[in-house]
Amino acid sequence: MLKVILFYKYTDIEDTSKFKIEHLSFCNFLGVKGRILVSQEGINGSVSGTEDQIENYKFYLSSNPIFKGIEFKEESCLMHPFNKMIIKIKPELVRFEQQVSCKYSGTHISPSEFLELSKQDDAIILDARNSYESKVGKFKNAITPEISLFREFPKVLSLLEDKKDKKILMYCTGGIRCEKASAYLKQQGFSQVYQLHGGILNFAKEYPDTIWEGKCFVFDKRLLSDVNLQDNKPITRCNLCNVDCDLYKRCANPECNELAVICLDCERKFGGCCSSSCFSTIQLLS
Repeated sequence: MLKVILFYKYTDIEDTSKFKIEHLSFCNFLGVKGRILVSQEGINGSVSGTEDQIENYKFYLSSNPIFKGIEFKEESCLMHPFNKMIIKIKPELVRFEQQVSCKYSGTHISPSEFLELSKQDDAIILDARNSYESKVGKFKNAITPEISLFREFPKVLSLLEDKKDKKILMYCTGGIRCEKASAYLKQQGFSQVYQLHGGILNFAKEYPDTIWEGKCFVFDKRLLSDVNLQDNKPITRCNLCNVDCDLYKRCANPECNELAVICLDCERKFGGCCSSSCFSTIQLLS
């Protein structure tokens, strides 16, 4: 059994090139695999390995003073969800393109507080993720914005125009996007902004089979994670035949390559394509 961890930390990294070289060298020495983004505003990553490898990696990272207090979301997996170790330098940990400071982000609340507040009449649950993520899993009654990129999040204002007096309970996979999204809402005049500490993965460990429905989209080869212990039934349908399904795949037509929900029968029938038109195209190319 392998472990996969997700983590982030907003902190100052002055020399990102030097950090990347040293960090990649350690990761390769340790033998872990994963994908890590580094910027001058911090680190955001996911790493997989054996239990010993992961414990050594966590100790190495948390021993660095600039990452003091960093938290890790941990899951078990049967095989590496990554092919190799990749570290990339980016302008932002998550591309937002808005001038916001995470020093003014929303109030962090625990899973238990999130669960209790969600029951209040003046509370609005808001998904800070992209629509292809919320399509396969979300909190019950959550507002799920129709956005395909995080930098489109400001569109959510049109959904909250008459809700500035409400409690806004925000969530995302691990918490990193909520840091900027909640700061943005506060900047726009929302006074009661809260964010789920540790995100969906942290909540599901403490309160599975409560108010989460479906599965959780993850950014590795798995694509989906069963965060509930019992209730993992699909909340979406196959693009082609409309049967209940949450099997996410990329369309086999290289000119499309879009993420789509495709059941096993339709995957065989249409050669892994997301539509009959894509299937016709790939037949012409073969």
